Amino acid sequence: MNKRAIKLVVILTVVIAAVCLLFSGLKNVKLDAFVPSSVIFVVDSSASNQKNLGEQKKFIKQVCNRLDPEDVIKIIRVSEDAYLIFEGSAHHTKAISDSMNEFTKYDAKDWGTAYGVGIDKALNFASSMSKEGYNPAIIVVGDLENEGDLSKQINWNSLPNQVAKVKSKAPNLVMMFVYAHPQKLDVVKTKLAPVLGESNLVISTSQSVDKAINSFLSAIER
Repeated sequence: MNKRAIKLVVILTVVIAAVCLLFSGLKNVKLDAFVPSSVIFVVDSSASNQKNLGEQKKFIKQVCNRLDPEDVIKIIRVSEDAYLIFEGSAHHTKAISDSMNEFTKYDAKDWGTAYGVGIDKALNFASSMSKEGYNPAIIVVGDLENEGDLSKQINWNSLPNQVAKVKSKAPNLVMMFVYAHPQKLDVVKTKLAPVLGESNLVISTSQSVDKAINSFLSAIER
């Protein structure tokens, strides 16, 4: 066998060995499966929060614009009572705007804040969306002030257990509270951080919302 033939055999052997090693390596690589998120907004539209509502609606749309096309959202309107006003794709910008503009209008009679009812609904939605294959997240948008019917307010003694129950079914549950006073957010942190962990609980006043959005998106792997 001449030198040229030997050289070709050696090169061919090296190439075959490299290809075999490459396929062997790829075989052991596990690609992370994409899991869509379901982001549930609880937005305060009570009379006392109207002065901040314009900025808060922009915040909601800003978060939606940075979600994946496969992600879905729900928006729960909170005032004297709490109810769902939108559900669908995070990128249905016009429908989201139209729904918020129509169902969060100022009404002097709506001065109460049923945050407890709204968060209960959001946690129930989080459980059901987890069963559907989504990673759930809840964003509470508002000042967290207790106004109106006490039975509809947040029970901070029972809420951690409610969250823990949902988290047992949806381990990646993320919660975010924005636009409240630091004293209110301190209560949130004290009560829910032991349940959710530091990375899966995001809190922010109005002054640091932009940074908080990045933290939230990181928590839901977006």
